[in-house]
Amino acid sequence: MKVPYSWLTDWIAVPWDAPRLGERLTMAGLELESIEPAAPAFTGVVIGEILSAEKHPQADKLRVCRVAAGQGEPLQIVCGAANARAGLKSALAVVGAVLPGELKIKAAKLRGVESAGMLCSAKELGLAESSEGILELPADAPVGAALRDYLRLEDTILDLNVTPNRGDALSIIGIAREVAALTGAALNGPALRPVSATHADTVTVHLDAPAACPRFAGCVVHGINNRAPTPIWMRERLRRAGVRSISPVVDVTNYVMLELGQPMHAYDLAKLQGEIRVRLAGAGESVTLLDGRTAELKPDVLLITDGAGPVGIAGIMGGARTAVSPETTDVFLEVAYFAPEALIGRALRWGLTTDASQRFERGVDPAGQERALARAVELIQTVAGGSAGPFSLAESRADLPTRAPVTLRRAQLARLLGAEIADARVRSVIEGLGMRLQTLPEGWRVEPPTHRFDIALEADLIEEVARIVGYETIGEQDALASERVRALPEVVPAEHAVLEVLAMRGYQEAITYAFVDPQLQQRLFGDAPALALANPIASDLSVMRVSLWPGLLRAALENQRRQRERIRLFEHGARFERLDGETREIDALAGIACGPRMPEQWGLPRPMSEPSDFFDVKGDLEALFAAVGAHDLRFEPQTHSCLYPGRAARVLRGAQAVGWLGELHPSLVRDLEFVHAPVLFEVDWDGLTLVRPAYREISRQPQVRRDLAVVVDESVPLSRLAERVALVASSLLRDLRVFDVYRGPGIEEGRKSVALGLIFQDFSRTLTDDDVARLVAAVVADLRVSFNASIRE
Repeated sequence: MKVPYSWLTDWIAVPWDAPRLGERLTMAGLELESIEPAAPAFTGVVIGEILSAEKHPQADKLRVCRVAAGQGEPLQIVCGAANARAGLKSALAVVGAVLPGELKIKAAKLRGVESAGMLCSAKELGLAESSEGILELPADAPVGAALRDYLRLEDTILDLNVTPNRGDALSIIGIAREVAALTGAALNGPALRPVSATHADTVTVHLDAPAACPRFAGCVVHGINNRAPTPIWMRERLRRAGVRSISPVVDVTNYVMLELGQPMHAYDLAKLQGEIRVRLAGAGESVTLLDGRTAELKPDVLLITDGAGPVGIAGIMGGARTAVSPETTDVFLEVAYFAPEALIGRALRWGLTTDASQRFERGVDPAGQERALARAVELIQTVAGGSAGPFSLAESRADLPTRAPVTLRRAQLARLLGAEIADARVRSVIEGLGMRLQTLPEGWRVEPPTHRFDIALEADLIEEVARIVGYETIGEQDALASERVRALPEVVPAEHAVLEVLAMRGYQEAITYAFVDPQLQQRLFGDAPALALANPIASDLSVMRVSLWPGLLRAALENQRRQRERIRLFEHGARFERLDGETREIDALAGIACGPRMPEQWGLPRPMSEPSDFFDVKGDLEALFAAVGAHDLRFEPQTHSCLYPGRAARVLRGAQAVGWLGELHPSLVRDLEFVHAPVLFEVDWDGLTLVRPAYREISRQPQVRRDLAVVVDESVPLSRLAERVALVASSLLRDLRVFDVYRGPGIEEGRKSVALGLIFQDFSRTLTDDDVARLVAAVVADLRVSFNASIRE
């Protein structure tokens, strides 16, 4: 929230300058994000009055103006603004002035006419992002006065980060209350004058959903001039608070919201049809909002309606049908209390985050409606004229929120803060926050004010005492607790050791959101059930991930957009699996490889610069499992909805499936616009259980090697070949190496030749040629039976 320092000082005497105030508010829980000046630096700009404005003799769009600068003869200024006219007072940059951006004003000749200065727009002075014409100042602005002094531009704006539980602090009065609590000073905001009703017109309001809207105040104001200029002081305060000036009525409603924290809305009375009802939406209803979008409504959406249908979504945005316009002369002002539970999450359905919804979702003061209405009527009459009617109030007292008393125990306060705070200090803090308290033997009984929705527990009061007293004033103490050594099973590998294996193989760690795009996840995993978020931060981050792949794919695409050719990413995180209506959180490790096999360099043969394939990432996984001592890793061909058929495999450890490996499906590669097909893997962290190394005797006997070239069908995986050879050769087989795979002339179509290196060794004796021959013969016989294999000579 942006807080102009000068506006705050209208409500309370602040004993600190803006930076020190920001420090104190930060320590009190309202974090200062930035401090900025109310206007950029400029010099030599005064208030000037245009005495005459004549057409330029050489240019249709230019005017030659005589401008009084407050001293000396009037200046001749050539101006191109359409609103330059006699009698207007505006910002005059005299010769020698320096405008924002180090723009120096010099005497010049424009189309043959001398110009001794410049009439400035709000944009040129850094007071607006855009502007139409030169700055228009009130008729009573003193000619010749410095513009910075007149507009009080030597002001400072504090940008505060208000936490979601402190809706009461989203206003000038809310920040003033905080300063009052910190300093002990009294609030001295503008005094409200009683509003005298000069007519009897009212609009009847019915509360059909009293639990969602238990209080609704209103007032009819006739005869306003909505074309009147909003006073410069109000426009400036709105600008400094980050709100654009629109029209007198809208500006007043925004001003009151920023000042008192109470959102309100103005309806064009001539466009309202009949009585107002506050009710929940019916099936199939919709409303066109002020921003032009049409909102389709669900039955849990609270509406403001008249006899013709919805005129706005309660607490979020008004409807276009009853919006005020420059032609509006009669308005109905709405000031209501809407329960936070009735509004939370509703605005996000249409991608909206309005000032009103932010405040109502956090909670506004249920007792502040009449005050805000009186302030608004007073300001409208001051700015736009008009006659006010009586205030109307529709109320359901039984549904208004109540603040239950909270007991604060002296012993608990000392225990949680680790410091003794004097009773008198505790009392002054609580009373300074606008709370009433009653002394008890063990502490105090505290009644929170109506605007403090966040005070419900004893811990809340302890936090209030701590932040107002000052966290920095509470001495540090070592916490006393019994020391316990947690169990660390030997089978659980250290996370850093596992992740370093991937890092050493060229991967970089990524951290992505646990919630993902539902459309992307559905494309990858079909109809796999996913847990939908009740209040997503964005429509493309609205479901919990069933795999780490969606986040890694988006990260890889983002890297590709930034011209990264070789991408290797991994992530260790949780995925969420829905099964039988319940959600399981599964710890997983996933990775993606995309682009060249190796970084480009002159010494590599061409194959190393080709894109990574299934077997490259398979080797990375084998290295990963080897690091935890796993020697039972297998890859079994299977199909997956998002992987390329024939280039996908189930990762197994023994007989247990622990993950997936494969190349992304070509249709997804094309639709996601990948340059190279990514290869993905994902394994459950539980599948990386550690196998402690065990002692193995080293044989003193010589090894004997025999090579076999076995011809088998293409469908026979190397893992099954190795399994059968190891089974037949028994304990005498020390190692099995696959050193060649051949397809081509001499080999039948649909078959392949696999060259195996069999290494035999015994512990007790040297193997003879006959021993080895018998073993090789047994292996060949078994392969012929098991796989219809033949031996290639």
